[in-house]
Amino acid sequence: MADFKQDRPCHAAPRHGGNLLAVQARFGGGDADWLDCSTGISPYSYPLPAMPESVAQRLPQISAEFWAVLKGYYGSAQCLPVAGSQAAIVALPQLRAPCRVGVLRLSYAEHAWRWQQAGHTVILLARNEIDAALDTLDVLILVNPNNPDGQRWTAQQLLAMHAKLAARGAWLIVDEAFIDVDAAESVCQAASQNNRSGLIVLRGIGKFFGLAGLRLGFVFADKKILAALAEYIGPWAVSGPALWAGQLALADEAWQQMQRSRLLQEAQSLKAHLIAQGLTPCGDHPLMQFCVVDQIDQWGYALAANGIYARVFNTQDVGVNALRFGALTLQQHAEFAQRLARAAAQVQST
Repeated sequence: MADFKQDRPCHAAPRHGGNLLAVQARFGGGDADWLDCSTGISPYSYPLPAMPESVAQRLPQISAEFWAVLKGYYGSAQCLPVAGSQAAIVALPQLRAPCRVGVLRLSYAEHAWRWQQAGHTVILLARNEIDAALDTLDVLILVNPNNPDGQRWTAQQLLAMHAKLAARGAWLIVDEAFIDVDAAESVCQAASQNNRSGLIVLRGIGKFFGLAGLRLGFVFADKKILAALAEYIGPWAVSGPALWAGQLALADEAWQQMQRSRLLQEAQSLKAHLIAQGLTPCGDHPLMQFCVVDQIDQWGYALAANGIYARVFNTQDVGVNALRFGALTLQQHAEFAQRLARAAAQVQST
């Protein structure tokens, strides 16, 4: 367990995947020369039709039909739409006075960074340290499934942790950005219940629906927290085109089932390619394969030299050297296997 205050950053500004232009500037090539598996965004996007002109002309309005679609998909409509869950990650630290915030050491780095930047004391925890730390925390933040390693908590485990925290007025924030492939353990609906004060759940349509550029997410929580968050963020936080697209995607059950099936199936193919080159995932999810490696620098350069853009984790704050591979289309798998084999040969020759 490690404590970090504002004058002792727990992270530098987080690095993210998806920055292909910067990678191209360093290693060369154009879009056609790279296989970008640096994010957890589905390579298959929900197919949007032509947008009515009026959607962009008017100020954003949330209709009764939109709320009904939300309730149908998430099981609750007691939420605040935001410009991607990232907007909530930035705003939530502003709603509490300086306090003690527990975050998993290996997780989505924006959580720790934003709370630390807002003046809170951030405690980085290993998974096996969480239970012992609960009585010392004012906020606990968990990503479920966890990014980048795909590790999971059951709803029963999360609600038990929330009960301990809520007894002292503490919060449990659960980031469910990657849960849509299998949402059986979601606590999204529970966050709207009157007896679950202080349970805050973040959802979004970026990862599973492949619509990250729209910037549409939702915060599920008790009404008091939602009101405070809405006041802080201000009006028209979500664009009309994002609301229009989100309503279509969330209502389309047939497409959602097809998306789940192909992501699950194709993840097995990608996993097999990794195992064939000695990269056995120690944690996996249909949108990300997480592989701990010894020769992290050699792997990072070899992958880039062969036009594979993966996430490289090699900094002290995460406590592990690893590669994360996001999903690729099935049509890209053969090319990925060939490039990965060349990269593995280069690593073995060093």
